[in-house]
Amino acid sequence: MKAPEGYHDFQKDIAGCGVFGVINRKRGLISGDVPIRAMTCMHDRGNGLGGGFAAYGIYPEHADHYCFHLMYDDPAAIERTEKMLREYFDMHHFEPIPTRHTLAIPNPPVFIRYFVTVPDSPVNEFAELAEEDYVVAVVMKINTAIGGAFVVSSGKNMGAFKGGGYPEDIAELFRLEEYEAYIWTGHNRFPTNTPGWWGGAHPFTILNWSIVHNGEISSYGINRRWLCEHDYLCTMMTDTEVVAYELDLLIRKHGLTWELAAKCFAPPFWDEIVRMDEADRELYTTLRATYGPGMLNGPFAILVADNHRLMGLNDRIKLRPLLVAEKDDMVFMASEESAVREVCPTLDRVWMPKAGEPVIVDLEA
Repeated sequence: MKAPEGYHDFQKDIAGCGVFGVINRKRGLISGDVPIRAMTCMHDRGNGLGGGFAAYGIYPEHADHYCFHLMYDDPAAIERTEKMLREYFDMHHFEPIPTRHTLAIPNPPVFIRYFVTVPDSPVNEFAELAEEDYVVAVVMKINTAIGGAFVVSSGKNMGAFKGGGYPEDIAELFRLEEYEAYIWTGHNRFPTNTPGWWGGAHPFTILNWSIVHNGEISSYGINRRWLCEHDYLCTMMTDTEVVAYELDLLIRKHGLTWELAAKCFAPPFWDEIVRMDEADRELYTTLRATYGPGMLNGPFAILVADNHRLMGLNDRIKLRPLLVAEKDDMVFMASEESAVREVCPTLDRVWMPKAGEPVIVDLEA
């Protein structure tokens, strides 16, 4: 799917962004009404150019299948994409993603979800790849080779729902109050320095990874070039996209822990490193030397999720707000405390993470 004509001819709309995340450590299911209400509370942080949600645990009946959420703005692209999916995967089920008519979004794209698995012995140019690399390669091929089609998400037992409008508009369109998930994230507005289009809305995803972001990734250019060297194709023309692919590269492919990946994104300053003890100094010097092109510059607060955890992370000098709160088995992360209090008025603990220090919440086994 291509960005609209005149994509770069826009007047920058100065507005904030809002992010929200919630996880139930014991995999208890959380109604879609929770992230909807939280994001609605932060309505004024957005500008109506975009919103979206990611949800984990919503397809238990297809938990072992990759779920491709496809967005189409050209009817001819549907046939071409489905032909490609059948060429590269075993197709188990597909159906339109349920939507409802809403006055706020009168002419949305077409959305279809496909549940697929990788064949035991594929016969194509990706046949020698490991399974998850195979899926990534097909996602990249669809997004670059088929005009009018766009892969919104491609993970297992999860899905992303996003588009043009306020988050509550997107939620109404996709009937998100009907879903239950053990992890939710939400986002209000589009990236700071790009105009709005449906494919460029948050969350950004690949495989089970999803990210929502408040702020600006000013290192996008070098991050993007570095990712291209590792066979990731950035097609969404917006800064935050690189973070999703870097997560996949650093954690899944290179085997870094979430903590170390966070330190690659927001590493200590050099003057801090030289004052560390020898072991830490050697570790962080090596990380900065090896993953320097992956460092994220600019102001940011990001929420990252996969099927097992939720992470919140600020930039190194905390130029964007991020709050964390706990209540029993629930952990909330948000741009504003008001959004958390809207859905959980009584909290056990509330705090603001330090700059560059990740907050990682794991599901219990």
